[in-house]
Amino acid sequence: MWIGWIELDLLLGDVHSLKGKRSIVRPLVSDVKRKYSVSAAEVDAQDLYRRTVIGAGLVADSRAHIVEVLDAVEQFVAYRPELELLSARRRIVSSADD
Repeated sequence: MWIGWIELDLLLGDVHSLKGKRSIVRPLVSDVKRKYSVSAAEVDAQDLYRRTVIGAGLVADSRAHIVEVLDAVEQFVAYRPELELLSARRRIVSSADD
């Protein structure tokens, strides 16, 4: 069993309130969940209106599938015009890692 996750540090564009931030972050998280069948959530910087960190994770039977899905999630988010991807951190582990 393989477990992988990615944290995407994002700078939001023309946002001036937490309400404006929610109008971008909620649909983004929903789109990532639906399109890639991963668990996803806003995991940090909830009190900052122009920054957010989105986390996504999944479990699969092969490392290759984890890499493929995490690459796709990163590209999907990076190409959104309303935000800028500042950094992406990922980790992939096997249940056999002791």
